[in-house]
Amino acid sequence: MRFVARVVSMIFLVFAVIAGLVDAIQSVAAGQPVLTPLMDAWSSNSPETLALFQGLFASYLPAWVWDPGALWVLAQPAFAVFLVLSLIFYLAGHRRTRPAGRFAA
Repeated sequence: MRFVARVVSMIFLVFAVIAGLVDAIQSVAAGQPVLTPLMDAWSSNSPETLALFQGLFASYLPAWVWDPGALWVLAQPAFAVFLVLSLIFYLAGHRRTRPAGRFAA
């Protein structure tokens, strides 16, 4: 399970770096900071999966989860959302070290 969490964390980290690079390139070209919301990035790259995601939320969860919750997350910069997801999965797959105790070998 730790291995899967670490792989998913790495995938989200790659997505975050790519989204950050795209924002950096657009910022240099525009001459001002450009932060692409996750909704815009997702709808331009894969609108079918976004529609599927919306349908799953509408059919399995109450409406208040989609309206304020998911739409707020989708309005955040894409790189930040992917970084947070990467951190969550990294922490889920992280192995804690045992403290050196009195009877440590």
